[in-house]
Amino acid sequence: MIGAALVGLVALIHLVILLMEMVLWETPQVRRIFGVSAEFAANTRVLAANQGLYNGFLAAGLILALVRGIPGAGAELAHFILACVIVAGLYGSATVARRILYVQALPATLALAAVLTGF
Repeated sequence: MIGAALVGLVALIHLVILLMEMVLWETPQVRRIFGVSAEFAANTRVLAANQGLYNGFLAAGLILALVRGIPGAGAELAHFILACVIVAGLYGSATVARRILYVQALPATLALAAVLTGF
């Protein structure tokens, strides 16, 4: 099912974000992705780890929805978590960087549409 595959993709995106923000925040590659200096990364590593943890919760909710079954018992949980991801992506794109719209909100919107329509 396309919906389940897209939910899995959104979960994977958020696991990667968790990894970048909680573990790799101060590496040159991640600093370049987020456009932050070494000094800024060092000063904000606890804040970034906190953000990473929240992204991990989103991924965990989506994984639980997949385990419960999409379509099926996990669909309602997927609806809720995907809506949360969309709102977070819209807020992030408005306040931090437009690319968040494409990295977070767009995949979650496609996943939600697929789950809602039964694809």
